[in-house]
Amino acid sequence: MTRLDIFDFRLYVADGTLNSGQAVANLRAICNRYLPGRHKIELIDVVKEPDRALEDRIFLTPTLVKLAPGLVEIIVGTLSQTNLVLQVLGLEESAA
Repeated sequence: MTRLDIFDFRLYVADGTLNSGQAVANLRAICNRYLPGRHKIELIDVVKEPDRALEDRIFLTPTLVKLAPGLVEIIVGTLSQTNLVLQVLGLEESAA
């Protein structure tokens, strides 16, 4: 992974729920701070697209999937534990 890699995220949410709203806000804050200009976020509302969620094997929301760079990583929850999220995403060195 290089410092210029683009991070491709897919965040599955259930529109209108508090936890999903927190996950969106937390992911955007993390991306703006640690990946400015180096991220793409696709939001998928499982209420509006239930077949997509089932096809992608997503059974809980909010669920974040990091598609790139590197290995696919999955985090379930509001993403409020920033240090843990950074560690899973391989960004802990950037956080120092």
